[in-house]
Amino acid sequence: MTEEGSTPEVAVTVMSFGFKFGLPADAGWVVDARMVRNPFWVPELRSFTGLDAAVRDYVLADEVARELIDHTHSLMSWSSRRYAERGRDNLSFAIGCTGGRHRSVVIVEALAERLRADRVAVTVTHRDVDVLDPRP
Repeated sequence: MTEEGSTPEVAVTVMSFGFKFGLPADAGWVVDARMVRNPFWVPELRSFTGLDAAVRDYVLADEVARELIDHTHSLMSWSSRRYAERGRDNLSFAIGCTGGRHRSVVIVEALAERLRADRVAVTVTHRDVDVLDPRP
């Protein structure tokens, strides 16, 4: 507890990654986003990333993506409070998709936006966003 009697804040790190490049070693929680429809299979979206508006719009148009964001946000909020109660000062979530360039990036950005709106200190990293797929 802080001097004011409130629970101290937990710093949350949210990382996107590609499962085909392995799990992040420092992830406390791993969430699989491969059930979300994949922009990789849309030729005009393939070369873009989840940081581009066209990919973001495509991913977020999928109800499954929105549900995953809702559920993961709830888990993050709940677990960050529990971590703080136990005196832990950081919490890490890794959100993965196949290559780490599209779905996981969009979902991480959406989660970070929600956490910031909740006044949670959040750091975002995109481990594999710049790794190009060798397929044309």
